[in-house]
Amino acid sequence: MQSPHSDARVVILGGGLTGISTAYHLRRPWLLLEKESRLGGHARTDETQGFHFDKTGHWLHLRDPYTKGLVQELLPGQMVPVERKARIFSHGVLTRFPFQANLFGLPANVVSECLIEFVRAHADPASKEPPKNFEDFCNKKFGAGISRHFMIPYNQKLWGVHPREITAEWCSRFVPIPKLEDVIKGAVGDVPPELGYNISFLYPEKGGIETLTRALVARLAGGDVHVSTPVDRLDLANRTVTYGGETIPWRAMVATIPLPELVARLADCPKDIEEAAGKLRCTAVRYLNVATKSSPKADFHWIYVPEEKYPFYRVGIYTNAVPAMAPPGRGSLYVELSDRGAMPRVDDIMPDVAQALAAAGAINSADDVLFAELKELKYAYVVFDDNYYSCVDKLIKYFEANDVFPRGRYGSWIYNAMEDSILAGREVALRLNQ
Repeated sequence: MQSPHSDARVVILGGGLTGISTAYHLRRPWLLLEKESRLGGHARTDETQGFHFDKTGHWLHLRDPYTKGLVQELLPGQMVPVERKARIFSHGVLTRFPFQANLFGLPANVVSECLIEFVRAHADPASKEPPKNFEDFCNKKFGAGISRHFMIPYNQKLWGVHPREITAEWCSRFVPIPKLEDVIKGAVGDVPPELGYNISFLYPEKGGIETLTRALVARLAGGDVHVSTPVDRLDLANRTVTYGGETIPWRAMVATIPLPELVARLADCPKDIEEAAGKLRCTAVRYLNVATKSSPKADFHWIYVPEEKYPFYRVGIYTNAVPAMAPPGRGSLYVELSDRGAMPRVDDIMPDVAQALAAAGAINSADDVLFAELKELKYAYVVFDDNYYSCVDKLIKYFEANDVFPRGRYGSWIYNAMEDSILAGREVALRLNQ
């Protein structure tokens, strides 16, 4: 790496998990700039009246030996192992997750339709052809019945766009594809094994997911952290960054802020780079932190809700994983809302939301809600449309050619898990340590 500022520091933009992990693993002087008042990004936990709420579900799924060892070192004996209990709420009933392998319990006509169409798709030679988009992927892999009753409506609620606008490349890790025998067993109640990447998870025994974030932050050394410090300008030609009226040089930069935000801060941004960034799409998440007067009787950790008549697409119960997320005998939930229009008043939407939560069994009754807080994440789900791969590739190559390394869920503009963000920070730090 050649730099006119060889004595300058590595500058890290953004203090989410990727930025923190980068600083933790760097062996060169570094400076981390975070616009919020504390580090953590989306892996933070808020507390209200003794109730704890993450920024929606942040269950920690670990596959990599390194991250398993790191988490154990950071919080020895403080992470609770949990076997996933995920459910689908549709047609007025709760069924096991994933929908495509657990049809038992649904109305008979729905089960038969889903089975017949799955077998038909399974036998169709066209199902082996590359899918045109995510809708086509669903129809080819699961058949028209499962697609119509769950895959298409649920993903439209999740992504905020129709699945035909999304490519299929993103989903190989995250969408379980059952075998024919698993679908048949799951339809008749011969329970198949749990499927998916998240069949178990870890979670801090108290304090929410930010307990892990803070443990990692406490180990930072060899650099400086500036919070409440947004970046104003990035000059690639002169290798300088401006923030709070100060301009400093950098030898390399790790950018974990959203890729369009990084481009927007460029001095003398090339037109083709600006145009590529302008084509990137991302869906916001609007959600409710819900506190209940009594502990929910439901035993699930989260549910998926595909039907349009319900105002949410996913609901999680923190206290079913770790009771300490709420005062004794009470409940703490997150509710991810489908509506992405004008921001409503929480009092206006809560009567309908509470009724729907009670119908789904997530709370004991509609009047069991103690309070609710309405929140929004501007950047949540990257939309993998037809422009996605070419534009992201162009932007990443441009920045890396200038020793700026976009990393993390929004820096790299990807769909990933917390473990992936930790590993991305480690990867780029090891690269810069050389």
